Order: sequence, then structure tokens, then C-alpha cells
Amino acid sequence: MKTRTTSHNSTRRALLGMGAALAVPQLWIPKANAAGQVIIRSPGGVYDDIRKEAIYEPFRKETGIEVVPVATTGAKLMAMLKAESAELDIVDMTMPTLTVFQRAGALLPIPYKEFKYADPGDIEPNYKHEYIVGNFIYAVALGYNTEAYKPGSEPQSWAEFWDAKRFPGPRMLADMATGACDLEFALLADGVPMDKLYPLDIKRAFDSLTRIRSSIRKFWDTGALSAQMLTAKEAVMGSIWSSRLLASKKAGAPLAMSWNQHMVHVQAYAIMKNGPNVENAKKLIDYSLSKDVQQRYFERYTGGGPVTRTAYKNLTEAQREFIPGGERTAQHGFVLNAEWWADNRDVASTTWSKWMLANR
Repeated sequence: MKTRTTSHNSTRRALLGMGAALAVPQLWIPKANAAGQVIIRSPGGVYDDIRKEAIYEPFRKETGIEVVPVATTGAKLMAMLKAESAELDIVDMTMPTLTVFQRAGALLPIPYKEFKYADPGDIEPNYKHEYIVGNFIYAVALGYNTEAYKPGSEPQSWAEFWDAKRFPGPRMLADMATGACDLEFALLADGVPMDKLYPLDIKRAFDSLTRIRSSIRKFWDTGALSAQMLTAKEAVMGSIWSSRLLASKKAGAPLAMSWNQHMVHVQAYAIMKNGPNVENAKKLIDYSLSKDVQQRYFERYTGGGPVTRTAYKNLTEAQREFIPGGERTAQHGFVLNAEWWADNRDVASTTWSKWMLANR
């Protein structure tokens, strides 16, 4: 099966079509102070609590600009674009979704040359793009229950994960509902080298998934479910977000993971074109990527890694133990290709649905 490349116009039509049935959301925004504000789309919850302490409040004290996080969905953002309603300044989301927004002409370039707080040269090139810049990274790795596999006896690669005879037990993998099913791991299991994964061979990946399907207890669709399944030994091994496994491990769950062949995801910033506070948006992104802020944030948030080299190097060895980045990723991991997923999500999703029906 050939992968499909989507043009700028068709990307825009697809993006706007997804929001066609939605009413344009009206965001409640508090009244701005004298220095103004910056409105940022955020995942919400604990994520906002941590960022308020480590980034938003220090930024307000530094600049007088109030940061207003708004937890809204990608579908609502698409509806805003359809109606040409710019109520947000910054979108904080994963790279593939932001790539779709970029190709729809909804974003402004990141003004690296205007940065005063951050050094653009300190940002890892894999996380730094013309219209999108990473703010932290996390990984999907091969996790396992240590009561099922003692240290040294666990699978250490996706090929070994696929070897159900040598490594018996129920497994789990990600559902397409998470944003992307584990096609990369299926190809690694089939012998494709990490540096030759993209463009993904969709047919080969699903053929590989078919070979392990009988051992998959469930395809998880939330991070909470993946951790719950591993902890309860509903699955004794599977793909899992590194941050979710770490949180469960800290809570006492008997879990561990292999960093071999891990996949890095990038949570990123983008500036909305025609947003109400564009200049303040530029300042917040600049400030967030400064070495002091990156280090302060990741000293508090241990579930992900910084996007700047200096912040990564300044973390302690214990802090780096459970995060991707640096030599660990350079030698044993790869970065999800956001452009490939932006181009091919529709065909991957359609193939996934058909495959699931045929392989219940």
C-alpha cells in the first residue's frame, strides 16, 4: 500500500471539514491587566498547575503579562479556523496536529531572531522548526511488569516483544484513538532499522500487527488504561508513555521499561495567525525556552524531558534516568515523524478500522 501525500489545499479542506459540524466555541477570557495577556491552548489539569508554578507566574512577574490557559480540543480549534475566529494566541499540542494547522496557513513563523531570553541555537534541531517549536519531549517505550519478567529476562526489543513463544503472556499496544497506532514498532519488529522507518510501509506494518494480534489483550486508548493494565498484569508488556509508567512506578507499581527503540513525541508551541496578543505570545515562547526556565520546569516535572541541550545537561543523573533525550535517544531511539503522520493519518486510520474489523 502506498502512502499518500496530502497537498496544502487538501490539508486545509480536510482540516476545515472536520470542524464543519461544530459551532465556533466561545472562550471565556478574563479581563486583561495593563500589560495585557496571552491566551494559550493547553491540555489542562495538572499540566496547567505545574506550568503555572514553573513558567506562567514567573513570566507574569518578569513581564507583567498574564498567561490565560484554555483547555480546548483540536476539533474546537479546527472549528475556529473554519470560522476564521482567532481567540487564541498560542497552541500547545503535539507536533502532528500542529503540522496540519501549519499546512492550513493558520500559523505564524516562530521569531527565533527576536528571542531575548532563549538561545535558539541551544534548542535541539529535531524539535525546532519554522512554524513549530517543541516545549518538552516524552517517549513511548516497551514497558513490562517486573513480577512477570525479572530483570534480565524481559524483552529488550520490539522483535522480542513480537516473539510470543520466547516471551509468553498477554500484551497491549496503542489504539488509533491515541492519535497514532504503533506502526513504527510493528515495522521495527519486522526488521526495519530505526533510521529507515519513514516513510512508513503501511501494508508491511499491518501484516506485522496481524502476526502478534492473538497475543494482544487490548489496544489501550488512554495513558491511565495502559498503566492500569500493566500494573494489574492484564498485560505483562506493551507500549506505554514513559511519563505514565514513571508515575505508576513512583506510586509503587512493579513496572519497568526498556529504552531500546523508544519513540520520542514532541509537545510543541505554535503562534496562531491573527491572534489577539501576538507580541505577547512571542515573548512567552521565548521565555519558556530559556535555559533557566527549561531547567526549573524539568526539576519539577519528571515525566518529560527538555528541548534545550543546556537544560538536559544540567539535570542530575537521577533526573535523566526516566526521560528521553541526549545520548539515550541518539543511540537507542528515534523521533516520531510529524510530517508523515500529518500527511497519512487518514489512510492509516482507515486501514486501522478495516484491520480491527477483520482481526477481532
